[in-house]
Amino acid sequence: MITYWHNPRCSKSRAGLALLEERGAEVQQRLYLQDAPSLEEIKTVQAALGVSAVAMMRTGEKVFKELGLAKDSAEEELLAAMATHPILIERPIAIKDGKAVIGRPTEALETLL
Repeated sequence: MITYWHNPRCSKSRAGLALLEERGAEVQQRLYLQDAPSLEEIKTVQAALGVSAVAMMRTGEKVFKELGLAKDSAEEELLAAMATHPILIERPIAIKDGKAVIGRPTEALETLL
């Protein structure tokens, strides 16, 4: 089972979901903007991704600048911002068996299949 942090309004997120479904993957969608992940869940996914907090963020989002965040902000500050403002989480993210991948480019999702 792949857990898929999905935003149906995002073309990359829709394309990633289509790729997984075309390949026959069993996918559980999580509409993370409505069902925001907790700080602990974000930390767990960050560890599974093996990246810094800023690498899993949408730094171009308006709220990133409104919060006074920067690419060199403290990890805890960035993680807390994602928990409070899930729009800051890069999309899509697919999680399976303790591994995770950001679906940009879409083909990156194939590593979980």
